[in-house]
This record gives sequence, structure tokens and C-alpha cells, in this order.
Amino acid sequence: MRLPRRLTHGDQVPLTDHLTELRSRVIVVLGVLAVTFGLAYGFRKDVIEFLYRPIPDDLRDNIITLSVAEPFITSLTVSLWAGIAVALPIVLWQMWAFVAPAFSEADQRVVSRLVFVGSILFLCGMAFAYFIVLPAAIPFLLGFDSEIYDIQIRARDFLSFSWVTMLAVGIVFEMPMVLLGLVRLGILTADKLRNNRRIGIVAAVTVAVVLPGVDPVTTIIEAIPLLILFEATIWLSVFFERRWLAAAAREAADSDSDGLTGAGES
Repeated sequence: MRLPRRLTHGDQVPLTDHLTELRSRVIVVLGVLAVTFGLAYGFRKDVIEFLYRPIPDDLRDNIITLSVAEPFITSLTVSLWAGIAVALPIVLWQMWAFVAPAFSEADQRVVSRLVFVGSILFLCGMAFAYFIVLPAAIPFLLGFDSEIYDIQIRARDFLSFSWVTMLAVGIVFEMPMVLLGLVRLGILTADKLRNNRRIGIVAAVTVAVVLPGVDPVTTIIEAIPLLILFEATIWLSVFFERRWLAAAAREAADSDSDGLTGAGES
């Protein structure tokens, strides 16, 4: 099967061509997901052991399952999520390639850069959750009042908690790209962000509270990078807004000069 042809901005094609392209891209996505799921299932023990690392050594022998089908379903679910995580760049690229022709060439370059940086931030967020948040939160949660509980860890619940935490923190790390995109579209301005800094701080702390992990240790650890990212976004918006306004002014001046030149020649 041929790879789907990417249309360019301004192409006039029938609806059937769009549907054919969409079908081809869906087939590509499903094929990639099947391959990555198969690989993840083949290495499922390594993936699960990787997710178990934040658990204290003395509690790793207390991981249990409670039903006949739970070991199979848990391993299958972990393999599916791991396969989706590996295939995510290709899936996002296929989605972007389908909708990109609706944007001008200049907008496509801007969105492509934002998507690229956003993907890096997403991976950084997941890494931050795995290496910083989970190793601090899990021992605290499992050790809380440990003298009055017989602590055993259900595999399904722990793996679900780990995946949701990494996914949520990864998504929250996209905040700079979302705010910069709003500034680029003119919905927000750098001055609005600076003048409403207190509201942004309260919102960042609120998001940290809502994220998985109800203990104060996890909340504080999650809130610190959010506050840093928000402050960095303000200064980045100041820098890029000036550049975007200057570029728009140059384009307007060039179009005016071209118009005057054309009028003079006529």
C-alpha cells in the first residue's frame, strides 16, 4: 500500500480524495500501533519491572493480583499503553499531516515548531514524573501509618497510578506551548500574562493539587516545575511577541511598498 499523499495549502480536491487520504492515514496508524503493541507485549516483563522500580525494595515481594484473569489483563493493558506511547510521534504526525493543508505555509511552520517543542516537553514531563515524582510519592504513601496496616500492593492499581501520573504530568508540561499558541493567535498577550501572574500562580498550584497523588509531598514536587514553567512562559511570550509583531510590521511594510510600486508602474 502506498503511503498517503500529503496535500498542500490551496489544493482543490474532491471530498473522496480527502476520505481516501483519511482512510490511508488511519490504516498507517493502526498498523504502527499493531507493531508497537506486539513489541511491547514481547517485552512486557521488562516494561512492568521498569514501572516497579519506584517501589521500595522491601515491598516488591508484596505485589499481588486478586482474580484469575487479572495477571493477563494487567499485562495486556500495560503492553497496550506502552505501544501507544511508542507510536505516539507517528500518530501525531499522521494527524498533523491530514489537517496541515488547512493552514498557510507560514502557519504550518509555526505549528510544526510548537508541536515539536511540545513533544519534547511532554517527554520531559513523563521523565520528571518517573524519576522525581513517583520515587518521592510512593514511599511516602506506602509508609504512611505502616505500623497499623499490612501493606500489600495490587499490581493493577499501582501500574494504573503510575501511568496516569506520568501521563498527567506530561500533559501539564504542555502549558508553555498552549499559552504561547494563544499569544501567537492574539487571544492572549504578554502584558495580560504579566498582569495576571497571581491568577496564574493560583491556577498552577490548583493543577498540582488536582494531579494524581493526594499527599503534600507529591503536590509540592509537582507544583514547583509548574510555577517555573509558568514564569518561563511569561518571559518567552514577551520575547516571541516582540518578534512576531516586528515580523508582521515588516510584512505590512513590504506589501505597502509593493502596492505603491505597482501603482507607479501602472
